[in-house]
Amino acid sequence: MSPPDLAAAEFARLAAAHPDPAFPHFHPRPAQGWINDPNGISHLNGRYHVFFQYNPASARHHKIAWGHLSSADLVRWEEHPVALRPQDGGPDEYGCWTGVVTDDGGVPTAAYSGVRGDGGHSQVVISRGSADLVEWTQGGHVAASMPADPMVTAVRDPFIFRFNGNRYAMQGAGLASGHAALLLYSVEDLSDWKYQGIWLTSENPIAAAQTPAEIWECPQLVRVPSASGGDAWVMMFSLWLSGDDHEHANGVGHLIGSLTEDPATGLPVFSPETGGKSDLGRDFYAPQIVQLADTASGPGAAGGPGASEPKALLWGWANEGPGRDGRRGRSQAEIDAAGWAGVLTHPRILSVVDGSLAVAPAPEMDAYRGAQLASQVAGSVELPLYAEAVVSGGPAALAADAVVELSLVAVGSTDAGADSPSDGGQVVFSGALAAGEELRVFVDASLVEVYRSGSVATTLRAYPAPGERWLLRLPEGAAADVWQLEQPQ
Repeated sequence: MSPPDLAAAEFARLAAAHPDPAFPHFHPRPAQGWINDPNGISHLNGRYHVFFQYNPASARHHKIAWGHLSSADLVRWEEHPVALRPQDGGPDEYGCWTGVVTDDGGVPTAAYSGVRGDGGHSQVVISRGSADLVEWTQGGHVAASMPADPMVTAVRDPFIFRFNGNRYAMQGAGLASGHAALLLYSVEDLSDWKYQGIWLTSENPIAAAQTPAEIWECPQLVRVPSASGGDAWVMMFSLWLSGDDHEHANGVGHLIGSLTEDPATGLPVFSPETGGKSDLGRDFYAPQIVQLADTASGPGAAGGPGASEPKALLWGWANEGPGRDGRRGRSQAEIDAAGWAGVLTHPRILSVVDGSLAVAPAPEMDAYRGAQLASQVAGSVELPLYAEAVVSGGPAALAADAVVELSLVAVGSTDAGADSPSDGGQVVFSGALAAGEELRVFVDASLVEVYRSGSVATTLRAYPAPGERWLLRLPEGAAADVWQLEQPQ
């Protein structure tokens, strides 16, 4: 039986009362169960809807359904009943995996990867939703099956986009050659996708250098505004390697390029020009981007006449784990005892600055700022369990080796020796700071997000032990403003 909707105020209260001190208060998720990939992100009738892969029964990756949250302001969230569940005997019996929600002639429609209970390749399954996206009808309709292409050995994670007035879709894939790939579909009828072939592979030299993988998972394609004017097409992938088991060593990467029409076929052609890592932390995977203004169709397509500025928001998944890069993590037994696993990041706004991807927290996140604890403090500053710090390099040049560190240290440790093993300390984040640069650091219990001006973010998990505190160390010439995070009234 699905739980009743939780009003935003009640949802926030339950998060604050959670018995696990590592549970985030400012990154909404159900109080119990496993979550991973954000799915079906959409903005409808003034509300943001974020679905996500969800096992409400345990903190393990099994029998994946779609959970559902919504918000009018990205700050106050409501939890809704489970949207999609594996259907006995259906094409999604083994799980309702990654996908999107789109408008199909006025009907909210989910297109997602389903896998049968007896195994086999994933297929694109279609389900229809109510006008408010709360109730869903799962008829088990398959819109696309595994292509009859001997080169394609794996396929997953549909994503729908529009170009020049037409609707297309792509799926991530793996090839017999060992390369990652994208498959292209034309989608005139959402219930019947037409396979157009292998669209892009990691044999492309730019893709090989910037997005190496055996399978490109969770592919995304959106228009993103450029600081120099106009916009660029950004393609993003989660970089799957065999044996990852939620470790995801290659993380998430992106390509920036152009989208043009093939004069012979009329199909879109993506030409990558550059790319890079989409997050610098080891605890970020499977993001989904929502294009808030669908300016990629009609007269304004691809920045043509009449185009308005595109806006894209991204959510990612930060999983629990045994610890990476020397950070202390959680064992499976500890995760089972806690009863929950997985966090979604803050919503992030994307832009292109000097040809590179820039990621910033959505401006709505300022609403979480409560009491200001410090203003232009230098040296070292202790942060509470829920905090935001803005670190600036100032106009003067810093030393070449200026580094900002965020550490967990034992209460009573001296500043000089707080990171030594005898003090039980651990450095969670360490990063250089240049003159004029700014870092925004969010700490929400066990989730840390660091945003660097003009660059991508760093997402990390770390678990304060009893008697530990967060300590932010600043290089000479740097200063920080610090706020306590609080739920807005």
